Amino acid sequence: MILKYRSGEEIRKGDRVLFHREPATVEFVASDPDDPETTRYLEEIGVGVMIREPQDPNPTFIGAESVDEYQDLEFVARAETP
Repeated sequence: MILKYRSGEEIRKGDRVLFHREPATVEFVASDPDDPETTRYLEEIGVGVMIREPQDPNPTFIGAESVDEYQDLEFVARAETP
């Protein structure tokens, strides 16, 4: 399953976003059952995306069913690749 922002871009790990109009980062996208980083989320919660805000110690998980309509998540830029 490919998750996309409302603007149509694919959501990817490391993306810079605005979340509730504040800068944030996509910590991970839980959609690949072979990804050991996200297996637990897939099994317990389901497909979705984890958002980390720099000033908030608790990241936010947005389930796949809510991503399309989540107005407070806005794509800004892709993570820089080395």
